[in-house]
Amino acid sequence: MMRKTMIGALALALIAGLPVVAAGHKVPQPGYHVVHGWPMLPAGRALGAVAGVSVDRSGNVWVFHRASRTWSEPFPPTTIAEPTVAQFDGRTGRLLREWGAGQFVMPHGLTVDAGGNIWLTDVALQQVFKFTPEGKLLLTLGEPRVAGKDGGHFNRPTQVAVAADGTVLIADGYINTRIARFTPDGRFLGQWGTPGQGPGQFDHPHAIVIDRAGRVYVADRENDRVQVFDANGRFLEQWASPAIGRPYGVALIGTREVAIADGGVQPEHGPDRSGLVITDRHGRLIERVGRFGNQDGQFMMAHHIAADPSGAIYVVDITGRRVQKFVR
Repeated sequence: MMRKTMIGALALALIAGLPVVAAGHKVPQPGYHVVHGWPMLPAGRALGAVAGVSVDRSGNVWVFHRASRTWSEPFPPTTIAEPTVAQFDGRTGRLLREWGAGQFVMPHGLTVDAGGNIWLTDVALQQVFKFTPEGKLLLTLGEPRVAGKDGGHFNRPTQVAVAADGTVLIADGYINTRIARFTPDGRFLGQWGTPGQGPGQFDHPHAIVIDRAGRVYVADRENDRVQVFDANGRFLEQWASPAIGRPYGVALIGTREVAIADGGVQPEHGPDRSGLVITDRHGRLIERVGRFGNQDGQFMMAHHIAADPSGAIYVVDITGRRVQKFVR
């Protein structure tokens, strides 16, 4: 009877086109796994608390970290002496360049736009910056260390997204709970969002990304959801589920999938979960990778996330002070 059952199962597998393996061997499962040994830092070097990550057109990975600085309030009066922006070869993990020494107080978001420009947010300086890849400052938005909620001020801005037409959207952020819109040269166009839990309201809009159709995806962190809007800020839908958890970061994979950094709920004595979540473009779960921990493929607090054209995903762990690469 057992032999007939095995033969029947083999026939069904062949009909279905499934892989056939010998008894005792596991069938390989599709999904993401961590790339061990990526990146490769020079001897004696380590990253600080890594807050932001993005990928440029060449597949190079940019990270924004806090070097020797840790979060403290009130924010420190001095800038970070060490470099805070690092570029890595996406394929090999080799460190290509660094800059940003003496320029930032509390780094947060990093976005590379279609032109290769680097957009950075500093929650202590209350400013948004646009740089060349070489570190030349091109544009500054906001008044240093002055909080506000108008076209010239922010209150702990978190991340930038740049639309295909050059419109700049800024998630602003920890206090203002709004999305602010600017022209490519920094002229204020307006804003949307108010504090709350309803559609179009926010509690810590922590990350933002725009797809090719102009839809805007916002990681509404403390509301445990991703909200989706059209290009004009009209609410379209929201995703919230135990599988998605608490979205700290959001990125687009190709044209069909979304990657979400679940930073986890942070109770008094530390996080109880964190992970990488893959969904379709309507928030339906495809895969969940990793769990809380400090081993390869695990996360202490997944903070932001990026994907390259090949589908590789890069997750920065702000508490674990590292960036990890995941591939299928």
